[in-house]
Amino acid sequence: MKKPKKALKIQKGVESVSSINQKAKLNAKRFQKKQKPAQYYVDGILAGDRTILSQAITLVESVNPKHQSKAREIIQACLPYSGNSIRIGITGVPGVGKSTFIETFGLYLCQDLKKKVAVLAVDPSSEKTGGSILGDKTRMEELSVEKNAFIRPSPSASSLGGVSRKTRETILLCEACGFDTILIETVGVGQSETAVHSMVDFFLLLMLAGAGDELQGIKRGIMEMADAIALTKADGENALACKKAKNNYQYALHMLPAKESDWIPPVLLTSSLEKHGISEIATTIDSFKNKTHISGYFDHHRKTQNQYWFHESMKNQIGDLLYSFPRIKKAIKQLDEDIIHSKINPFDASDQIFYQFLEEIKNKPL
Repeated sequence: MKKPKKALKIQKGVESVSSINQKAKLNAKRFQKKQKPAQYYVDGILAGDRTILSQAITLVESVNPKHQSKAREIIQACLPYSGNSIRIGITGVPGVGKSTFIETFGLYLCQDLKKKVAVLAVDPSSEKTGGSILGDKTRMEELSVEKNAFIRPSPSASSLGGVSRKTRETILLCEACGFDTILIETVGVGQSETAVHSMVDFFLLLMLAGAGDELQGIKRGIMEMADAIALTKADGENALACKKAKNNYQYALHMLPAKESDWIPPVLLTSSLEKHGISEIATTIDSFKNKTHISGYFDHHRKTQNQYWFHESMKNQIGDLLYSFPRIKKAIKQLDEDIIHSKINPFDASDQIFYQFLEEIKNKPL
């Protein structure tokens, strides 16, 4: 008896492909094998090799303990060759045109003043995913191909002041690589911009005019830290509004206490579109540098910054150590739940973790 024919005929399927890119996996293994000694990076940085500089910065930003150890060796070896730059922090409200201004200013420094400029642009990290777009090179198309410029976008990763936690170390490596002007673009204006001020010599605040009350929402602390205020987009129909805003800002600055540096912050008008006011900012920074060098404030400020970062580094390392203990991580997770359900208040929970941390340290072999 013949078997009845079936309407459904099963064909041989296509062999499934692994979701893992085997080539990428192999390249990752080769990269691990090809890891260079610290001296390789030091020699490359001192020779002005920007590719090796980028690789060294990647090690600095890595959370891998082996990479961190090598990064410390590189930084220590490069330290004697650092410090010979002017460090400029640039901040401002969102939409003020920080990236456009930095490109115009950076090109002026490189092409007209023959400076070597490193731009450390910090991109906002997502609070939910921790990811960043890192699109500063696409926003600074001309500067990114300038032979005397180096752009390094880094994720803020919830760091204080919107500045990457490793930005200070990156500054030292860029200086050792021969860059004499370091521009640090921050995420935006906030109370924690103190972190920016603590790693730069000159703090430039970019502001907009014609967007309502010019002084509304400007925090006094930011104004006190600013060594100069630049009103951007001072062109076209906005030019008149900028002139009016300039008078308002100058009046506000005169109401603030005198700065420790005895420097009187000017208010400048700039237009990245028409490229005017850019040379005045460069001249202002030079004047600040010369005056503070003569008075001794420049060196004093850098020494104070070193003290600040010594304390910050200790806090960071203690924080890293705290989360390195599995039992503490488990306890923190449980206390998070207890706080949500109002079983304990945050202060008592913190005390519990602190004393548990002391016990872990006591039992940890040196």
